[in-house]
Amino acid sequence: MLVIVSTPAFWLFDGPDTGQLVGASVQAATGVGALLWAWFQPTTEVRDIAARTGRAEANSGGRAHTGIRRRHGRGGVAHVQQSGDAIARGQGSSAGTGIDYTE
Repeated sequence: MLVIVSTPAFWLFDGPDTGQLVGASVQAATGVGALLWAWFQPTTEVRDIAARTGRAEANSGGRAHTGIRRRHGRGGVAHVQQSGDAIARGQGSSAGTGIDYTE
């Protein structure tokens, strides 16, 4: 990286001829263009948001969840706000609110 930046600098500080000036300009424009291109690329991050979810109820071995369920914790940013009540009744039932990383 240092060599890439220093080469045009040496060309310009040492009284550049036309070729060195063109080379330094092309190298600088390419670097700036690559930086801008990388900066404006859309992110592919997954964003899950659950807000003000309703009530969930599980009975007789059922499962209830308000919020976000993710398989093995995969995905990007997850945010749960003001999730509803999750109620489990009966043997083998489960309930949860917020983010659930299932297997």
